[in-house]
This record gives sequence, C-alpha cells and structure tokens, in this order.
Amino acid sequence: MSRNWRYSTLHHAPCKVIEEETLWGQTVCRVWLPNRDAVVRVPGSALRPLDALPPNFEAWRIAYVSAAAKVAEVLEGSTAAADGPVLLAPMESNVIPLPHQLNALSRAVSGDRVRCLLADEVGLGKTIEAGLIMRELKLRGLVRRTLVVAPKSIAPQWAAEMCTHFNESFQLAQSENLATLRRISEVRSAECEVREAETHSAQRTTHSHGNPWLLCDQVIVTLDSVKPLDKRRGWSAERVAEYNRGRFEALVTAGWDLVIVDEAHRLGGSTDQVARYKLGKALAEAAPYLLLLSATPHQGKSDAFHRLMNLLDDRAFPDMGSVTRERVAPYVVRTEKRRAVDAEGKPLFKPRTTRTEPVAWEERHQAQRLLYEAVTDYVREGYNQALLEKKRHIGFLMLLMQRLVTSSTRAIRTTLERRLGVLSSGLRVPSSDDDNSELATLNSELIYDLDAQELLDELLRVRIAALRGERDHVEALLAAALRCEQSGPDAKAEALIEWLYALQAEEQEPDLKVLVFTEFVPTQQMLAEFLEARGISVATLNGSMTMEERLAAQEAFRDSRRVLVATDAGGEGLNLQFAHVVVNYDMPWNPMRLEQRIGRVDRIGQKKVVRAINLMFEDSVEFRVLEVLEQKLAVIFEEFGIDKTGDVLDSA
Repeated sequence: MSRNWRYSTLHHAPCKVIEEETLWGQTVCRVWLPNRDAVVRVPGSALRPLDALPPNFEAWRIAYVSAAAKVAEVLEGSTAAADGPVLLAPMESNVIPLPHQLNALSRAVSGDRVRCLLADEVGLGKTIEAGLIMRELKLRGLVRRTLVVAPKSIAPQWAAEMCTHFNESFQLAQSENLATLRRISEVRSAECEVREAETHSAQRTTHSHGNPWLLCDQVIVTLDSVKPLDKRRGWSAERVAEYNRGRFEALVTAGWDLVIVDEAHRLGGSTDQVARYKLGKALAEAAPYLLLLSATPHQGKSDAFHRLMNLLDDRAFPDMGSVTRERVAPYVVRTEKRRAVDAEGKPLFKPRTTRTEPVAWEERHQAQRLLYEAVTDYVREGYNQALLEKKRHIGFLMLLMQRLVTSSTRAIRTTLERRLGVLSSGLRVPSSDDDNSELATLNSELIYDLDAQELLDELLRVRIAALRGERDHVEALLAAALRCEQSGPDAKAEALIEWLYALQAEEQEPDLKVLVFTEFVPTQQMLAEFLEARGISVATLNGSMTMEERLAAQEAFRDSRRVLVATDAGGEGLNLQFAHVVVNYDMPWNPMRLEQRIGRVDRIGQKKVVRAINLMFEDSVEFRVLEVLEQKLAVIFEEFGIDKTGDVLDSA
C-alpha cells in the first residue's frame, strides 16, 4: 500500500493523507476516509503506519478498503493506483460494488492468469463479482467472447443481471432453442458460401460454418443442455457422436476468451469420466480466462474437490495429495458473511443461530415407530442382497427407502405403491443392472448430482429388477403404511407445528414467516395439507414447477402465506430476505445443501437474526446421517480451511 496511507486511531480505519500542516509545533493532516467517503483533519499523533497496526485489527478490512482506494484514485484522476492496476469496471457499471466485491475484482485481475474460484458464501453477490471481472477484462481489450454456464433455474437470472448491472446483452441458449440456433447457423453458412461462389472472391469471408455458438459473442447455456453423452437408449453410436459434435464439440471449439461456470461444484462429478467433468475440462483447456463460482465448492468429497481445482490449474493440482489449504488459497477468492462489511465498515449480515432438535416417538406414534422398524429390516435385507447380486441401483433405492420413512409416512407409502406397481406389472425386468440399457442413463454422475426426490424418480422410472420375495415384503409394508396414516399425524409433523407456535411466541410475530425444507415431494404435499388444516397458510416449491410457478409461489409467500415448504431443487436461487427462520424438516447427506438452504434467507438485506432448526428423529438413521455430515465437514475444514459445523448443524 502507498506510503501516503495511514491508520487513524480516532476513526479506527485506514486513511489517505492528502496534506500535512504544522502549526505552533503541532502537525495536523487532512486525510480521506474511504469507509466514510469524507475528508477530515486529524492530528499527526493520531496516525500510525499501516504495518504497525494493533494485532487485533482485521486484515480483511484493510484489503477491502485498499480495493476501494483504487477506485477512489481513478476518480481523483490518478493514472495508476499506487499498489496495483487501475480498476475500470466499477466506473463503467450500473452497480455500486461492495468492499468485498471490489476486493474480489482486485484479487482476480492482479495476476496474468485470471483463473480463480469465486467462493463467497451464499448471498454475497458472486454474480456481480463475475460481471465486474468480465467488464474489467473487456475494457482492457483481453476478452471479447464470453460463455456463461449456469443451472437451468438461474440461467434467466444471469441474463437479467448482466443486462441490468452491466449493460451486457447475453443470448440465453436453452435445450429447447439449441436446434433452432443450429438451423439458423447452417442457413447463414450456406448463404455465405453462395455469395462467395457468386463473387468468386479469392479472400473468403469469416462465417459460422454451421457452428451455432459463433452467432453470438456472449452466450449463457445450461449445463445439462450441452454436456456430452456417452450413450442414450435407442440411439446408435453414430447418432450419439453427431449429437456431441453439434453441441459439446462445437461449443468447446467456438473460441471463447472467458468461461464462467456458476454452481461449479457440479463439475466435480463422481469420477473424471462423467459428462459434466468432461465438459468442464474441455472448456477449461479451451479458454484462457476461467471463473468458477460456488458458495460450496467442497462438498465433503476430496476427489470431487480435487477435480474442481484441477480445472483451474492442472499442473498445480496433479493429484489429490496436492490439494491442501495452503496450495488452494491463492486460487480462491472467498468472503465469509460475518466478516463482510458495507462501505461504512458496518457488518452486512446479522448473526445466525442453528440448533439440532431431536424428535421423540410418543405412545400415540407406535404405528409409525413399528413402520420405521419394518422398513429398516426390509432395507437391511435388500441392501445386503443387492450387494451380493451386484445390483447397485437397487442398493441406492434401499438407502432412499430408509430416508423416506424418516421423512414422512406419506413419502414411504407413495414410494411403496410405485414400487409395487413395477413388481406387479408382469413385464420381464432384466436381472442384472448391466443388462438393462434403461439403467445406462442412471450413472454414478446422476447419483452424485441429483437431489433425493430426483434420484428417487429416476430409480423408480427405470424398473429395477426385483429381489427375491420382494413383492410380498412390499405388500406387507404398504399395508402397514396405510394403517399408520390412518392412526394420526406423523410425530415430526406435530413437532414442526409446536416449533412454529413456539417461534411465533419467541419472536413476538403472529404472522411469522418460516421456510421449511424437505427432500421429498410427498412430504411437501403432506405438510401443506397438515398445516393448512390447522389454519396456517402454505406455499410450495419443488423442482417440477416452471419458472413462472416458482415466482408465483415466492410472491405468495412474501405477500400472504406464512410458510413456504420447498425441496432443494425448488429452493435453488431464491432470495427470501423477508423471512429469517428456516426449518430443515429432513436432513440431506450433503452438508453444503444445508448451507444453500439457510442461505435463502441469510442474505444481504436481512434485518433480523437468522434462525435455523434441524429436526431429527431420536434413535433413527438420521443420527447416522448427522455423523456423516460431521465427517464431511471435517474434510472440508482440512482441505479448504472452512469450518461450517456451527453454521449448519448446531451453533453450540
């Protein structure tokens, strides 16, 4: 930092000395305070060198103010900042960046290779940071063609934010319009060739040659619409190859200068052979500048995190042993919520409290307890048999059955009905997963990426082979589930409504808004009916809903409904700062899904202390899930340096 910078002990902030005056033996300085955007007079005795700051002064605030100072020096007309390159993007945008966003921009463009992981926690504006970096590279003449790869649910949001904040127009290319783009490209290519032939031009003009990705310089695509296929039911190898040439290969060879991938942890996959990782690897090698965005880049799986870091620099991260906190740090730009400040140095976020609450089966819940035990026996027997017979997909189904029964009686009952339908269909189902071409679409990548409901739907859709005696077992379990539903509400549903009333009293808000997350749609439906019957208005969100339906549900929750019950897929990308209480009705096996859930309300603009409550059945598999979550969080801390245990499991 420049020698003109000092630390004011009066204002507890760095400042820039503009002028010094000595009067009657006393030195008085005019200084500029970036965090207040004010020029004040300060006695020289109150100024300290920045390298002599008190040991408890937060270094991160200095970094933020340093980034803000670069912008100020540009505004003052300086030709260059004292401690780094001039930042142009903040002056050319419609958004006023927050200090941590300026810091992210400064760090990202400080080196020759702009290849980094933007890993701010949920709600800190990584999209704004990516837009600033893109604008900076464009203004420096380094980037012309930009590709954004984003989940389907938030791709339109990307297009809107780039237009609103940066006046940048992006073509949104989704699965349904890719074929149209390709036809337009082919027509234009043919027209160019005709014109060239007619004019006998010796110098050929540049055109797209049938590559639709060359039609626009700035494109947003959804990840699943362009990832390569290995096989597809009913398709020949030639057709698969043609599909990949038209989407995957054409995309990779389209000459992108900058590639931005949102929710980039999805690229890690379960092996280096899965389609999403192949797409990420190809794009990482094809573009000189790469930004990976993820609030939860480490999901507790060391191999997947290594693959993600390998995309940024394959020489720095050749193997899993190379992934350590120290080696990862230079590639990561991350701000934690509780350390983020505004331009005045005030905290951006309210505190968060999280608690894990056990739910007990009372005497009136005896039928539900017996159902849980019966399903557990079925799962144990079925899982062991699946391992012996190498039917890995039915093993996954058994694990889901165990999670379903702790979610709700409705969830396990509807799944047993669907499973019985398959077993009773009379269709011949192959006895080996390897012989079932329909199961080829359900590979390890999908199992890694899908949420519980999506995975369940896929497993039930592909008509997995029956285990010995399974039909009789499923019929008995289904009868028990029906009896259980008739006996009264689930224990956890009753615990939920007791918590709603307790929170309402504690917060002194009769119309307290609460966001409830479940993994399964049948549980969501049951909770909506259960709460509505008790006079509590409910909105619902899940992955099967259109964007318009999601927006309508979000508006209903904000305007009139007291509870929003959402699945993980339904809650993706939501901004719900008007609520501050989250209940995790059932627990995912991925700890970062918990962080994503709570992050829906723990965002910039939240006015209240965020409260998160995790409901878990006593003496059940859910406490084994808790152990798994704790183990994965320990791995994240070891390899990424981030400890989220208190944030997502229990503040105590």
